[in-house]
Amino acid sequence: MIEEIKVTVNGKEDTVSRGITLLQLSKEYQKDYRFPIILASVNNTYRELNYVINDPCGITFYDLNSKIGNRSHIAGLTFLLVVAVKEMFGLDATLKVMHSLDKGIYIETSFPLTETILKSIAKKMLKLIEMDMAITKVSVERISAIHYFESINDLAKARIMKYNTNTYITLYRLGNYYNYFYHQMPPSTGSLKEFKLTYLNDNGFVLQFPTAYSNNQIKPYTHHPNMFKVFKECRDFTKLMKIETIADLNDIVSRGKIADLIRIDETLQSNRLLEVAKKIVENKKDKKIILLAGPSSSGKTTTTTKLCMYLKSFGLNPKMISMDDYFVERKDTPVNEKGEKDYECFEAVDNSLLTKQINDLLKGEKVMAPIYDFKSGTKEFIKKLKLDKDDILLIEGIHALNPKVLKEIPAKNKFKIYLSALTELNIDYHNRFPTTDNRLLRRIIRDNRTRGYNVVDTLKVWNNVRSGEEKYIFPYQDEADVTINTALVYELGVLKTYVEPLLYSVDEDSPYYEEAKRLLNVLRLILPIPSESIPDDSIIREFIGGSCF
Repeated sequence: MIEEIKVTVNGKEDTVSRGITLLQLSKEYQKDYRFPIILASVNNTYRELNYVINDPCGITFYDLNSKIGNRSHIAGLTFLLVVAVKEMFGLDATLKVMHSLDKGIYIETSFPLTETILKSIAKKMLKLIEMDMAITKVSVERISAIHYFESINDLAKARIMKYNTNTYITLYRLGNYYNYFYHQMPPSTGSLKEFKLTYLNDNGFVLQFPTAYSNNQIKPYTHHPNMFKVFKECRDFTKLMKIETIADLNDIVSRGKIADLIRIDETLQSNRLLEVAKKIVENKKDKKIILLAGPSSSGKTTTTTKLCMYLKSFGLNPKMISMDDYFVERKDTPVNEKGEKDYECFEAVDNSLLTKQINDLLKGEKVMAPIYDFKSGTKEFIKKLKLDKDDILLIEGIHALNPKVLKEIPAKNKFKIYLSALTELNIDYHNRFPTTDNRLLRRIIRDNRTRGYNVVDTLKVWNNVRSGEEKYIFPYQDEADVTINTALVYELGVLKTYVEPLLYSVDEDSPYYEEAKRLLNVLRLILPIPSESIPDDSIIREFIGGSCF
């Protein structure tokens, strides 16, 4: 007789046979999901669908509409793509997963690419999907895994495993191929139907997929030339320094050469900003307003302060305005769909007041600019401002690049800057270190240091922060006259030193435990970097402390 046990599935009680797998159980609940169920959590711990249920527990299923399900979907698609390319072009054909690009991932090939070839790759992937091939988890000795990846010439993966001290490594098998991923995987290729390959150049394309930020659709690809250019400049620098993966960075740390890299990287970062300052000075007759925007933890404070310093060295006198000081009165703040006050939306800013005061300043008039009192939720008009001949106005805020901001003021009078911490290093050639994770680590450290927040406090608001960025910042990145990357090639090792102890504070029964564990699992591959050699005007000091600004 088969013993039955009680479980709770998606908040509802159910009775199942002991020994049933999550995959078998998921078939009963698939009708409630738009996309194939690819992952689950059991008692607050993420599990792949081959997991066997033997005891009463709480179960939640996920499709790619969820953050964790989306990560699993992307990892599965990457593996599928690698296998399709290997089967079509041989073992020597390789792919490099580079970086995010317009709700997709930019990938480079080791072989010449045409639109026809890319279509044939997509066709091969669809054939493997139709076969519904199992993606199987296997455990092997770490040394054996290193030898395997060396034998197929995947040296980046072999080298990063040097920094994994586990005796055994979990690999995934698809057909005759093995690979290593840092996210749970779907049960089979049959759940990976949602994708699109978009040709970009003769050795690069974009892997697209649905996300929550695109209404779970694959939208037509929009190229972002500024962002793509900045990523390319970063890659060119890392190639020049021979640091393309975290293993390369670890090698420099282990050889005791990290101080030299820090000095080189900081010099390059300062030079980038200096070039922006020169461009502004060259157009100082017209460009009287500098607008700066960027997502959370992109280093806006340090970058803006240093830019002001450089402008002063050229004889200009920068004056700063924060768009936060132009919030409408709290009682007039719009509410979101949950009925909560929405401080992120454009209507939360008194744009008409901002526009009037900037127009008056450009006419040479004096204004009494506001300072927003966040305790009372009201503006106090106590800041005297006037633009003289050599004065230039810097306006910083999340909406600064929105065309609605100061739209009555001629474009020739405005210079727009977009800031973002675009991570330059990946774990290996199939596993990215996402830019959003880099910013999240920065924010966890800063929130703890300056606000006394614990990790859970930061993780609780992160989804809302990200939603605000997707709505109000990212859509306007192409409006920028210049894009500045504020990430440092060495910073992950520094962030690890500060954030790792904080992540260990998240309790196992916390709904954010799995997210903390995910970050810890990646950080353990990165060697720690001490902060002694980091200058006090570095962007990273804005987060870890010790900044001169």
